Amino acid sequence: MPEAPKPTGSPARQNITFPSAGTTAHGYLALPPSGQGPGLIVIQEWWGLDHHIADVTDRLAREGFVALAPDLYGGSVAHNADEAYRMMRELPVGRGVELLSGAVDHLLGRPEVTSATVGAVGFCMGGGFVLYLAAADSRVSAAVPFYGVIQGELPDFSGLRADILGHFGENDNTIPLDGLERLRRVMREESGVEPDFRLYPAGHAFFNDERPSYHAESAASAWQSTLGFLHQRLD
Repeated sequence: MPEAPKPTGSPARQNITFPSAGTTAHGYLALPPSGQGPGLIVIQEWWGLDHHIADVTDRLAREGFVALAPDLYGGSVAHNADEAYRMMRELPVGRGVELLSGAVDHLLGRPEVTSATVGAVGFCMGGGFVLYLAAADSRVSAAVPFYGVIQGELPDFSGLRADILGHFGENDNTIPLDGLERLRRVMREESGVEPDFRLYPAGHAFFNDERPSYHAESAASAWQSTLGFLHQRLD
């Protein structure tokens, strides 16, 4: 079994532990004001489970979801792109999916969760993991990748059961538009699911309000459509 990356740099935002994939996993859990609601997995960018992801998790909880952000890096948070790239490469995709499926187990077993399935929202690396997880775990019924980066080959989408709402920047050099069209075609052919991919006048990481790439208008539009999508499919 591959070892998790050893913590380096700033500590991740963690407030919960749970069993997952044969180990003790960590994460950040936020409950809605009512104390209960549909379950939602929030998947980190390549930076790690940092302040931004914890803040997004809190925001989703305030909108009525029981939101859990699993820590895929075992406590590490990157300070720069080189560190982030290294940590992302040290996490095998299959291992990440195992850890995320364990987080789904934990979330659906919590008494606060009112839904029989969960949603998944992720950003950059986490957006790619949203698609890998939804392809592998039919308990994900609503998947929202923000500028999702697929590492390596596309997943096998034949088991996909989730509805897909994807947000992408027109000026994102990391995700060419022709690659996005190929992703749409393969997803449709293998699963019958027609993803709703939306383009914004922005670059990569346009939702992250802690980065220079933040594009407020695009972020607000994507956020509102994401909330409507998740409530419609999970409530």
